[in-house]
Amino acid sequence: MKFYIPKTPSCIMRFFSKYTWRFSRDVKEIYLTFDDGPTPEVTQFVLDELKKHNAKATFFCIGKNILNHPDVFKKIQNSKHTIGNHTNNHLNGWATKNKDYFDNFLQCEHIISKTLDKSTKPKLFRPPYGKIKKSQATSILKKGYRIIMWDVLSADFDVSTSKEECLRNVLNNTKNGSIIVFHDSVKASEKLKFVLPKVLKEFSEKGFVFKAI
Repeated sequence: MKFYIPKTPSCIMRFFSKYTWRFSRDVKEIYLTFDDGPTPEVTQFVLDELKKHNAKATFFCIGKNILNHPDVFKKIQNSKHTIGNHTNNHLNGWATKNKDYFDNFLQCEHIISKTLDKSTKPKLFRPPYGKIKKSQATSILKKGYRIIMWDVLSADFDVSTSKEECLRNVLNNTKNGSIIVFHDSVKASEKLKFVLPKVLKEFSEKGFVFKAI
């Protein structure tokens, strides 16, 4: 049984209105996001595909992965994409004590801040699994961060979802201003390599611009 839906319902967006779910429906812009990197080879594939279409994106990075793969992280930065905080150890907020969660968030913030110029220090956060308690979110929002969720979930992380279904999830649900979730991880790489080039080509031909948050 799948415990997610590819298209976020409007009622959820309204109920959790302090989070960012999508942008203006009036402009033909799409916001691609990539979680869980940086990952050798997979992140490089993403960067290469984005470059082919002059597309910008947002990478929500895990702190420990930045430390393990600083060269890959530097490539994201040099390609002028936006970088966001995804905790240091990919924590599930629902299953983590508030102090431990916030400390883990701060660890990732510190790692990113050491690498990026202060002027480009990111103020974007995405909770792993989309699971975060209200109290945790309040602490992060008070730090001046925007909590970035999504309105389109590709499901590239789901081993029971075919690459064709993953592609349909994106093509059928993406609208003006959509925030789409992909993963630049080893687990998602097979689907990602099938879906991402097709998504970039399809929407580029329709006149969409891919922007970073």
